[in-house]
Amino acid sequence: MTVPLSILDLATIGKGQTAAESLAGSVAMAQLAEKLGYRRVWYAEHHNMSAIASSATSVLIAHIAAQTESIRLGAGGVMLPNHSPLTIAEQFGTLETLHPGRIDLGLGRAPGSDQNTLRALRRDPMSADSFPQDVLELQGYLSGPTRIPGVEATPGKGTNVPLYILGSSLFGAKLAAQLGLPYAFASHFAPNALQDAVAIYRREFRPSAQLDAPHVIAGVNVIAADSAAEAQEIFQATKRARISLFFGNGREFSDDEADMVLDSPQGQHVAQMMKYSAVGTPDAVLEYLDGFTAHADADELIVAHQSTGTEARLRSVQLLADVAGLVRV
Repeated sequence: MTVPLSILDLATIGKGQTAAESLAGSVAMAQLAEKLGYRRVWYAEHHNMSAIASSATSVLIAHIAAQTESIRLGAGGVMLPNHSPLTIAEQFGTLETLHPGRIDLGLGRAPGSDQNTLRALRRDPMSADSFPQDVLELQGYLSGPTRIPGVEATPGKGTNVPLYILGSSLFGAKLAAQLGLPYAFASHFAPNALQDAVAIYRREFRPSAQLDAPHVIAGVNVIAADSAAEAQEIFQATKRARISLFFGNGREFSDDEADMVLDSPQGQHVAQMMKYSAVGTPDAVLEYLDGFTAHADADELIVAHQSTGTEARLRSVQLLADVAGLVRV
């Protein structure tokens, strides 16, 4: 690989699996990623999703940081409109204080949930409108000076936790460029605006105290397996699981039912979400990722190893690291 590889761990709760088993798998993935030479592992904030166990992102990061030694860990991302900037500064300031030099903070403005969940979170639907101001307030708590006179984050102040703007549209690209922050595009599930967003970010980037040149991280799905047929089977199972997640209303579709939905217009939209997916043997996956790196004009790839089972996911992590020639630093 010509660029560093990182991992987005979706903390998937597979069919017949418990949340505890999913989180144990996340620990195993981070430990393996550290051993193999991946740059970082990120976890995303989701709420009221029965198949995802990373709702309490900072708690999960703390748990995994305590069971690893050197790999960078972070949020990819915290949905900032769900929280006060001070609370997030205190949480990630605490993480950085406990695990110095290892913590990242990716920030998104999407709700990550439906209207009923927004109400349960006590979230104002209009709070996303203040996302740029909230990012600056949060940055002040971590790197100074504070933007709220007399209010400091403890722990947090002076920790300089690096911030990343996450996005799937042109808005995030423009904000990241304006603030001089790294930009991570969610092309692993929202592929359509990737090239336009990256072009705008690079064109409009202004250097900052954190970053002197643009840095683009692009998301991509990966299923590396010992055979092409096995990889395709895992890919199909992953798409079926998404159909149940989005359309099942709490029930699991049979394989035949899921395949019928996948053939419908709604199902095709779900499949389109996974447009950028490297699926196959390690060599085929590496070839795809080389092309995707150029297509995305990326400085780093963050890989979502997709599988409904922990064992296959860890195998994909291993196979990609081997073929990419990763080396633990």
